[in-house]
Amino acid sequence: MKMNNEMNNEMNNEIKYFNYLNVLRESGVTNMFGAAPYLQEQFKLDRKTARDVLIAWMKSFERA
Repeated sequence: MKMNNEMNNEMNNEIKYFNYLNVLRESGVTNMFGAAPYLQEQFKLDRKTARDVLIAWMKSFERA
């Protein structure tokens, strides 16, 4: 049961981060290659995690 909760939390976080990145992209505030610091600030992520999220978000466009 705990495994499912952890997976749900990860999926919810990914949705939250990706939604934020989509809004950031639409705003034109930054080139998306420089979006990791925005994730760090908004969600209090460490640098590596923010970069990993950004890379996953960018890769999601390859599947589209």
